[in-house]
Amino acid sequence: MKFIKWILIIGVIAFIALQIIPYNRNHTNPPVVSEPNWDSPATREFAVRACFDCHSNETVWPWYSNIAPVSWLVQQDVDGGRRRVNFSDWANTREKGEILEAVSGGYMPLSQYLLMHPEAKLTPEEKDAFLNGLRATLAQN
Repeated sequence: MKFIKWILIIGVIAFIALQIIPYNRNHTNPPVVSEPNWDSPATREFAVRACFDCHSNETVWPWYSNIAPVSWLVQQDVDGGRRRVNFSDWANTREKGEILEAVSGGYMPLSQYLLMHPEAKLTPEEKDAFLNGLRATLAQN
């Protein structure tokens, strides 16, 4: 029993210490530079709902993004997402062709994101409309 008590105490102290370390908690949103020439407002709304938190400079940082070690994972996902596809810096986005494959293949949004953001899950009809809108958007950009 004493052993379990000490393990719990050490665990709590370690958890508190993790909160003090500011590692990988850069919750700044750079300015929006350029967005795609969206084919319609509906396509942009789907992107805002399902993609913008990780793939734009308009991230909404939820409360749990301030609690380590979850904050490290959230920051990593946002940094990686912005590097690959950034709807707020569209002119410098090099991997535009991957968007359709990621959405149609069900790779995006990430399943761990959907756990905390169920509103980001598109219905099959919404997903089809989003993919059609993305195709049209990519064709004109």
